[in-house]
Amino acid sequence: MPTPITIRPGVVIPAGAITITAVRASGPGGQNVNKVSSKVDVRVDLDAVTGLDPSARARLRALAARSLDAEGKLQVGSQRTRDQLRNVDDALSKVCVLIEKALVAPIRRRPTRPSRGVVERRLADKRETAQKKAGRRSGPSRPED
Repeated sequence: MPTPITIRPGVVIPAGAITITAVRASGPGGQNVNKVSSKVDVRVDLDAVTGLDPSARARLRALAARSLDAEGKLQVGSQRTRDQLRNVDDALSKVCVLIEKALVAPIRRRPTRPSRGVVERRLADKRETAQKKAGRRSGPSRPED
C-alpha cells in the first residue's frame, strides 16, 4: 500500500486513492522481459485528492481528460527503467507534476489597444505605399509630361 503523497501543504493524495499494478513491460530486454513485471500502472482517484479548490479541480480534470479510465480515475504508466520501484516513483512524479500544473491559475489575457501614434504611423505608411504604387501605374489615367 503506497503512502499518502503531499503535493503542497494542504494538498494531499491519500493512500487509499492510489492503486499500483505491475505488468510485464514491452520492448527489448532479453530474457528479463519475460520474467519480470517492471512496467507500472498507477491509477489515482482524482475526487479523493484533498485540498483542491473547485477551479483547480476543474483544471485537473481538463488536463487529465485524455488519461482517465472508464471509472474516471487518472491512469499513468511508466516503463522507463527495468526496475519496478523506479517506475513507480516515475509514475507518481508524473501525477504530482500534473496536479502541480492544475494548482497554477492561468493569467487572464487583457486585450490591449494600439496607441493613437501607432495607428497614425501605420495609416501614413499605407498612404505612402499606395502613392508609390500609384506612381508606377501606366495607362490613360496618367497624365503625360
